[in-house]
Amino acid sequence: MKTAKVEETKPFKNAHMVDARKILECPGAEVIHMALIPGQALKRHTTPVDVFFYILEGTGEVEIGEETQKVQKDAVIDSPKGIPHLLRNTSDGVFRFLVVKLPKTA
Repeated sequence: MKTAKVEETKPFKNAHMVDARKILECPGAEVIHMALIPGQALKRHTTPVDVFFYILEGTGEVEIGEETQKVQKDAVIDSPKGIPHLLRNTSDGVFRFLVVKLPKTA
């Protein structure tokens, strides 16, 4: 069994310049913990694989393609590969979420 604690995982440099920590990386799967401070946002980008976001704390906005939606704790958002997306902290507190990259099964 392998376990990881967010607070014990070092942040990695990323194009978004945000706190991002890989808490799981194995063949075909990756889980990244991200924390955005108030007003901070990811840059609009695409991914070569389908991803989903799981909101852990706070409130924010998710843009996927032409859609924008407010989200908060315990929301799960599907983001298909190749579609531009971003997440933005619109609150006065931290906005924490998981980015989960997994291949789709048939």
